[in-house]
Amino acid sequence: MRFEAITWERLADVLAAHADGLKPADGGPWLKIAVDGAPAARTGELAGAVAQGLRLRGRAVLPVSTEGFLRPASLRYEYGRRDPDSYYGSWFDTGALWREVFGPLEPGGSGRVLPDLWDPVTDRATRSPYRHLPEGGVLVLHGPLLLGHWFPFDLSVHLRLSAGALRRRTREDEQWTLPAFARYEDEVAPTGSAGAVVRADDPHRPAWTGLRPAG
Repeated sequence: MRFEAITWERLADVLAAHADGLKPADGGPWLKIAVDGAPAARTGELAGAVAQGLRLRGRAVLPVSTEGFLRPASLRYEYGRRDPDSYYGSWFDTGALWREVFGPLEPGGSGRVLPDLWDPVTDRATRSPYRHLPEGGVLVLHGPLLLGHWFPFDLSVHLRLSAGALRRRTREDEQWTLPAFARYEDEVAPTGSAGAVVRADDPHRPAWTGLRPAG
């Protein structure tokens, strides 16, 4: 896999320009983008920059973080607070993402999206109001372990960290999640399935594969 050096600013602009020219694969009016990566890769920063680039091009954009779609603590911690298999398969409420985010953006959908569902700090529902994404708008979903769920992304970007970089950049109290990301690499192989891969080992000097042909 060959990588080319790029700045984060240039990367966000290229991705926004590319997305602005895409047509949703499902034939509906909403485009769906994924920025996938471990928390240490800071997916929210690139997602926010891409969203801003799309807004400058006149597109309505709704960034959504999977952090707002965690399951209640009683389910996340069913097998202990530091179980990597639970983190991998049970922490994120993929059913709620289908129901509250992707469902309303299907062809003929309402465009009425819930931006978050659960506050992990209070362990209660956020009660956030629904947001209306008009036709022609773009969803930018960001967070870890996004690929492999058959989510209908029109463009997916994976922020790749080598095992060493992931270990160095992951907080001490989150080191227990590392086996979950190793499993993700083995079972989902995001570097092979994403539409673009960004090497983010050095947070100041990213490099990327360029955009891969769809399909």
